[in-house]
Amino acid sequence: MSDLRVIIKRDSAEPEERTVTTGTTAAELFQGERSVVAARVGGELKDLAYAVADGEEVEPVDITSEDGLNILRHSTAHVMAQAVQELFPEAKLGIGPPVKDGFYYDFDVDRPFHPDDLKAVEKKMQEIQKRGQRFSRRVVTEEQAREELAGEPYKLELIGLKGASATSDDGADVEVGGGELTIYDNLDAKTGELCWKDLCRGPHLPTTRNIPAFKLMRNAAAYWRGSEKNPMLQRIYGTAWPTKEELKAHLDFLEEAAKRDHRKLGTELDLFSIPEQIGSGLAVFHPKGGIVRRVMEDYSRRRHEEEGYDFVYTPHATKGTLFEISGHLDWYADGMYPPMQLDEGTDYYLKPMNCPMHNLVFDARGRSYRELPLRLFEFGTVYRYEKSGVVHGLTRARGFTQDDAHIYCTKEQMADELDSTLTFVLNLLRDYGLTDFYLELSTKDPEKYVGSDEAWEEATETLRKVAEKQGLPLVPDPGGAAFYGPKISVQTKDAIGRSWQMSTVQLDFNLPERFDLQYTAPDGSRQRPVMIHRALFGSIERFFAVLLEHYAGAFPAWLAPVQAVGIPVGDAHVPYLQEFAGEAKRKGLRVEVDASSDRMQKKIRTHQKLKVPFMIIVGDEDMTNGTVSFRYRDGSQENGVPRDQALAKLVDVVDRRVQV
Repeated sequence: MSDLRVIIKRDSAEPEERTVTTGTTAAELFQGERSVVAARVGGELKDLAYAVADGEEVEPVDITSEDGLNILRHSTAHVMAQAVQELFPEAKLGIGPPVKDGFYYDFDVDRPFHPDDLKAVEKKMQEIQKRGQRFSRRVVTEEQAREELAGEPYKLELIGLKGASATSDDGADVEVGGGELTIYDNLDAKTGELCWKDLCRGPHLPTTRNIPAFKLMRNAAAYWRGSEKNPMLQRIYGTAWPTKEELKAHLDFLEEAAKRDHRKLGTELDLFSIPEQIGSGLAVFHPKGGIVRRVMEDYSRRRHEEEGYDFVYTPHATKGTLFEISGHLDWYADGMYPPMQLDEGTDYYLKPMNCPMHNLVFDARGRSYRELPLRLFEFGTVYRYEKSGVVHGLTRARGFTQDDAHIYCTKEQMADELDSTLTFVLNLLRDYGLTDFYLELSTKDPEKYVGSDEAWEEATETLRKVAEKQGLPLVPDPGGAAFYGPKISVQTKDAIGRSWQMSTVQLDFNLPERFDLQYTAPDGSRQRPVMIHRALFGSIERFFAVLLEHYAGAFPAWLAPVQAVGIPVGDAHVPYLQEFAGEAKRKGLRVEVDASSDRMQKKIRTHQKLKVPFMIIVGDEDMTNGTVSFRYRDGSQENGVPRDQALAKLVDVVDRRVQV
């Protein structure tokens, strides 16, 4: 054996040069480091069984890192697939990638899985985990792979995609890729006999005993490789974590998130629904939800007017030629509804975005530099044909209203306008109660863009400098920009720590050129404006859902559909409360009186469930003294409050937009 020189790299330490013998594995390099589950060699992830070569740089991959978690979860997906095939031998394998917080695997089976099936699969997984089977990688030829997996039609299809781009319906990479095919064998810990195998590029944990904690969550139907033209498979979702404590914390988090699910709260609080008769992803707002939405819009409208925006209105449909000019038919047709043929064969489309129409507003007459920056704003309803598998309540809809603005300015105004726009966006989000932000900078997709590289570089650097001025974390998003320009996305965390993408600010040198937009400069020359695309809520529906989950339905009083409800101790107190409610309504407050025949305590419970901010309780003593009693959401109560003070208190809380 000869000596080899390897470099051990760690995040928090200087590289360490180490001399080892030929055949030394990554596992031996990191012996005793129990949390290390793989290695990164020359930038590529490898199993710990990988034998290092002379001069290679090797980094340990900890199970708690993003790569480590993905390896843990992908290995657990393999254990789940093995368990399914041991219990249901006829099951054919699809794909089983890691996803956020977990994993899934798709199966072609004779019938959908039942909850009892999932319990049996999880029990079988526990048995496999305890066996300590070893994950072993083999490189195979295409002919070998086809021979070994002859009974797996979906794997055979993937073999034909070797080296091609293939993704699942939620964007997860399929298990084939790169320049070689590999099969992973699950080998018996004692005898080395083959227990199960799968086509997979890896890497994996050393053994199934390295899986500390997992749980199966649910099953669902999913089209093979995300296409409705393909067979419908059964998908089982699970989650896996480095410790049992982290698994429990995650399950507790999911329980809390389920309580806050906007679809559940929307029904319980009678805010909105998505009727089957209308269609998936198309919501209707009920009166109470309509109040919340109107208040959201009214406050946003007022703030935009203060910032110098002009309101415009555009139609819901347009001739296809508009989207030919903008480029959307070249780059975005898959996300649009099919055309409607009208006017002797002319194609009309439901609009998926508002920017092309705003360009026509700008171009409706000659523009002078004195008018710039021109800020056009619209609550514009758009339609996008999202796949059925990704439609989700109000957060991923097919029809929604954007609070959409397009700003036209000179290049000299560009940086200041972007800075003030981003500041305005962040402050307005804070007004709605969101305060924990970071920014994401999405840059050019080299396969999907229009315009020159120089223009993209200038736009990207301008956005980077504007983002850095906010003093917030800035995270790169390589290739995530729209085809016409880079963007800054505002990401916010809600009350339970989930991240949501909110506002976007995009800098565009290209659409003004495609639409030949011009303004007259001070010297009389015709110049091209710069265009800034800006959506603050993203969509009103999605923002509504985020706020609903953030507040768990307990909106602050200024947003609540009912801000206070009068609770009479007895029928004799109803007129007094109705008089109080009338005064409150004249002050712009939303106050109701519960004059039903229910007992007082039942009324209190009812309106607690409806998450009304205040209850105004009145009995004989209050009527005699001209007072009311305040009951708050937390159950505390303030008695004997004079009526005028009670009204002033309600007005003050609403005006200050605070949570109570």
